[in-house]
This record gives sequence, C-alpha cells and structure tokens, in this order.
Amino acid sequence: MSTGSAPASTCLVALRDELRGLGSVVVAFSGGADSAFLAAIARDVLGDAAHAVTAISPSLAGDEEADCRALATEWGLRWTPITTSEMERAAYRINDPDRCHHCKAELMDVLAPIAAAEGATVVLGVNIDDLGEHRPGQRAAADRGATFPLVNAGFTKAMIREASLQLGLRTWDKPAAACLASRIPYGTEVSVGLLSQIDRAEAALRRLGFGLLRVRHYGDTARVEVG
Repeated sequence: MSTGSAPASTCLVALRDELRGLGSVVVAFSGGADSAFLAAIARDVLGDAAHAVTAISPSLAGDEEADCRALATEWGLRWTPITTSEMERAAYRINDPDRCHHCKAELMDVLAPIAAAEGATVVLGVNIDDLGEHRPGQRAAADRGATFPLVNAGFTKAMIREASLQLGLRTWDKPAAACLASRIPYGTEVSVGLLSQIDRAEAALRRLGFGLLRVRHYGDTARVEVG
C-alpha cells in the first residue's frame, strides 16, 4: 500500500522526531484522516503539550464536528472547539479561486494567539500529495507561521492511511471530507443557507449508507457524487 520513497515506518520515526523537536504544538484538527493521524501521534509524543483545536463554522459538516468530539474522547486528546468567522469576510463569501486563502487566514488568526500563549507551533495535516496543486490555503497558513510535519516526514496520503491502520486508528479508511464550501461553484456567493442545505443533504445520504459523497449545489439543481 505504501507508495512513498521511504516506508511508512521510517516516516513515522521522522514524524515523531520532528514533533519532539517542536516541543509543543497546536494541531488544526478537522477529524479527517490526515489531521487525525497527526493529532494522535502528537498526543502520543507530546502528551498535553499537543493541543488539538477544531474550527467550528457553517462550512464544517455537523457529522464532522461530532466525530472530532468523539475522537478526542476516544484518544484522550486535549481538545478545544473554537468558532471561526470566515463568513464575516467578504473576500471569502465572494467564492473565487482564492477562497481557501481567506478561510485559512481566519483559522490562523484564531489559532495563532492560542499557540503564542502556549509557546507552541501551529501544525496542519498537509501531506506530500497535497503539494503542487492550487492550494492557496496552504500558502496562507505557512505565511502565518504554520508548519507541515507530515510533509517534512515524507508522508503521502496512502502512507498516512497505512500507518493509521497499523496503529489501530479508526480513521485509517475515513473518506475525504473537504469543507462544505467546496461544493459551491466558484462565483456563487457562499451563504449560511447554502452550506446548511448541503450539510443536511449529505447527512441524509450518509444515513442511507453512503460513505464517500459530495452534494454539489447549482442553485435549483444538485449533483450527487458517490464513490
């Protein structure tokens, strides 16, 4: 299953070493496979010096918020949910190709003071496969001091899932779940109403047994993608 230039076990050693070197971290914890893996390893290496923080906003699916809470309890994470206000940023609501930049800028504006108070570094669950794409959010986070330990340790997405499975983390096969705003076409303004409609539709489909899915909003029409 491993597709990287080094086995997952080697990358795991490198990740532990990097986290140990950082000493104290604030993990941007969305509950997805990548950030969950990072949060679990950080907790194992650093104990309560690893602080998992979940950004709560209309763009986070209700099921994802609930799973973050459940994972924090199951794994003994030091966990804090915080409210972010990207919806108050006109540049975010406009929904152009740089939308993620404004979302991550808001996230960092909230996480940075927490990290500063704890003498910690903000870390994100970005992996090697995320590099080289149009990811303005990564740039915004890095410009504001966040680091990407999974990238530095050499992890690909497949290797994260492999290592998670080996460690018994139930998130090893969790379907990818981008923020709800990603279901709205560029140029269509993001609103709480649209995000709520998408969240309710996807939650209903999950209750029917669908795992990997997207409900893309096109005004009076929705396109349902399942995998």
